[in-house]
Amino acid sequence: MSTDTCVFCKIVALTEPAILVHESETTLAFLDARPVSRGHTLVVPKRHAENLDALESNEGAEMFRVGTLIAGALRRCDIAADGVNFLVNDGRAAGQTVFHSHLHVVPRHRGDKAKFAAGLLARRAVELEQVGASIRSQLTV
Repeated sequence: MSTDTCVFCKIVALTEPAILVHESETTLAFLDARPVSRGHTLVVPKRHAENLDALESNEGAEMFRVGTLIAGALRRCDIAADGVNFLVNDGRAAGQTVFHSHLHVVPRHRGDKAKFAAGLLARRAVELEQVGASIRSQLTV
């Protein structure tokens, strides 16, 4: 896939809209447009890398460092997550649909298994602007 057609590269270039949550030197974090749960955030390397193999070691490390910051913010903001899932779908066989490596940070709540499973199927965007503001307000960098 070319960086000209990659939706995540377009978000990094700010030519495609997204609710930005955090930016570091090598990563960008933004809300998933089709979240599994409220606050579902994606962390992507700014440099196009189709899969984990294509990442520089510092890029992968930074993706996970930023993911931990987002996880903490999801616990402290009004989403009040009890936990998070970190998910990486690496390759078509693993369910990757956007071929730009990325980390999903998905907030979870006690007893949410049925709601979580429904969210995997429905994946609807709700209140993205408010959710993004809430997470940003609780980020400690």
